[in-house]
Amino acid sequence: MKSLASIIDSTLVDDVHTHLYDPAFGSLLLSGIDDLLVYHYLVSEASRQMDVPLDAFWAASKQQQADWVWRALFVQHSPVSEACRGVVTVLNALGIEPRSRDLPALRQWFAAQQPSSHLDRVLELAGVRSVCMTNSPFDDEERPLWEQGFPRDPRFRAALRIDPLLMDWQRSAPRLRSWGYDVGPERSPRTASEVRRLLADWTRRIDSRYCMVSLPPDFAWPANTDAAWLIEHAVLPHGRDHGQPLALMLGVKRGVNPALRLAGDGVGRSRLDALENLCAANPSNRFLVTLLSREVQHEAVVIARKFPNLHLFGCWWFTNTPQLIDEITRMRLELLGTSFTPQHSDARVLEHLIYKWRHTRECLIPVLATRYADLAASGWTVTEHEMRRDVAHLLGGAFDRFVSGASR
Repeated sequence: MKSLASIIDSTLVDDVHTHLYDPAFGSLLLSGIDDLLVYHYLVSEASRQMDVPLDAFWAASKQQQADWVWRALFVQHSPVSEACRGVVTVLNALGIEPRSRDLPALRQWFAAQQPSSHLDRVLELAGVRSVCMTNSPFDDEERPLWEQGFPRDPRFRAALRIDPLLMDWQRSAPRLRSWGYDVGPERSPRTASEVRRLLADWTRRIDSRYCMVSLPPDFAWPANTDAAWLIEHAVLPHGRDHGQPLALMLGVKRGVNPALRLAGDGVGRSRLDALENLCAANPSNRFLVTLLSREVQHEAVVIARKFPNLHLFGCWWFTNTPQLIDEITRMRLELLGTSFTPQHSDARVLEHLIYKWRHTRECLIPVLATRYADLAASGWTVTEHEMRRDVAHLLGGAFDRFVSGASR
């Protein structure tokens, strides 16, 4: 019988949430050492070690920024953080010796790679079968390509991101009008109908798997807000019409330190009564949820036990560390069995797939082994076939079935 470690290492992943792009998007698909280093996880960490003022940092070229991050985090200090270790894991997996500390040589290596074969190799090294992108009609860089159409890479699946629609309606409404949707700033049946038309148009255009939005800790539902009204009168009806789940990424505090830009977001405890209310009031809708704060993870698992229309996924952003992945995954297994998805990569750079999934597998092996050992001690031995089934379920199978509505 194959070992559990071998099964986990060899099972292909369907990565359910990333910030990657189909190769047809060209430079929007980030790749290479400079993009790996100028990653917001590393920028915020490096800001604590660099002698460079942030205004000078942002005014510099990407290469210069990468030089500063490399020096601060990999030369002047050991790269012991999880994000830094991720860069080392990537370089090692690609057969590059990172300890030379020769950043120009690393740039030359990446520049010499042929994009399509490098993409294939990264997916193979990561053990990833498919990735789900994050696609927003409000993004002026990607929207024109979707509108003109392009040959799709079937490994890159789409998800419809609607943050500006819900979180900044007063500025989004004029944009919708300019695109031919008859909406007004007021909350009216006509506006709701036109927002539903927008969502339907873009769901078809990009063949999206689900709608998604990142929400602040104080998000409430029901509530007298544009976001709550749009969810109730447009987003949820759209989900029912198209069999499409709504993914809620809960707990991000935007711009805690604006000087850090994307790296300046923080975390807060989400109001999970809003999640409970949504699930209870809308049993015909399906909800995908990941949470940024460690402190609300247990409450979320308990809610998921009560509502089969809720699927928890991933250890997102600030919880993407081995200690918290271990803790959260053990808790979910103990309370939910295999009816959740332990991780998504949240990758913003192609090569992130390598480290995110290698590190996730390292965490999943002992967690699942402990559960199987406890089960054996209680009198139930799991077969190799059952292990393969469970692992496939955890690495994307359960998510796919939930999204398709085939099983909850």
